[in-house]
Amino acid sequence: MQPRNMSMSGVVDLAAVKAAGEAKAKAEQARAAAARQAAQGGAPASAGAVPPSALVIDVDEAGFERDVLQLSAEVPVVLDFWAEWCEPCKQLSPLLERLTIEANGRLLLAKVDVDSNQMLMQQFGIQGIPAVFAVVAGQVLPLFQGVAPEQEIRATLAQLVQVAEERFGIIGIEVDPNAEGVPAAAPAAEAAAPEGPYDALLEAAVVALDAGDLGGAVQAYKNVLADDPANTEAKLGLAQAELLARVKDMNPQAVRAAAAENPKDPAAQIAAADLDLVGGHVEDAFGRLVDTVRVTAGADRDAVRVRLLELFEVIGADDPRVAAARTALARVLF
Repeated sequence: MQPRNMSMSGVVDLAAVKAAGEAKAKAEQARAAAARQAAQGGAPASAGAVPPSALVIDVDEAGFERDVLQLSAEVPVVLDFWAEWCEPCKQLSPLLERLTIEANGRLLLAKVDVDSNQMLMQQFGIQGIPAVFAVVAGQVLPLFQGVAPEQEIRATLAQLVQVAEERFGIIGIEVDPNAEGVPAAAPAAEAAAPEGPYDALLEAAVVALDAGDLGGAVQAYKNVLADDPANTEAKLGLAQAELLARVKDMNPQAVRAAAAENPKDPAAQIAAADLDLVGGHVEDAFGRLVDTVRVTAGADRDAVRVRLLELFEVIGADDPRVAAARTALARVLF
């Protein structure tokens, strides 16, 4: 089992960009429907509501894609890696369950028994338990390891909910406290969301990426941007596709050796920064290029600065690592 969107890299996954867009559209539809019902004086529909007990689930390798990755487009999924023999887990798991229930549908807790799911434990690079992660729109976010005070955990989960809503438009799932023990009614068929003017091109880009056609993906994103230069999804997708195209044929050992031997060589440092970012070492990539800007001048400095700005696009302007790197770059330039 290999979750296609799972990544510990810190880079926004290309397929997750599409998932985030779809999640945002769905959230906006839900808000619009709720607003219409409120305007008509009606109560929100609860046909698709789940009982509180459904907010805490056990998940295994076979069901990971369905129960975690797919659901993460609707609700932030908190992953609790635990084991029966783990004493700290026995303190943390009940607390996570309680806080999840209190969140009333804005979170889902998926419990992973590491003894039965060694592959998931390896994929997440877990060295010790308890370990807690989150998945939002197919993207993996490490939260904390070990037992933390309730106040800190509560604050972390509140921040997760805020990021899910503000960045991805994910507002969670509806909970019916009276539905315990009653099978949830099958949700009515959802009306198809109206397609945006560039959905076909954006979908073509994702299909090209899945097929390994990076050139086709780049062109599809450029086609969108030619008509809509401010399209966020296309800008992010283009930056990522171009990054993947640049590193595709690199020899990582040779690139890193060249960067180590030539700390003032812009081309060597730019190539190494690309590898850093793809490998998930976001701060290393940014720091490498900021340091290179500091020791270069003229056209060399400008080339490094431009690449750094391109890597900012890959991660996203609202990421705190981007904000910190922008500040560091400004200090060097001015």
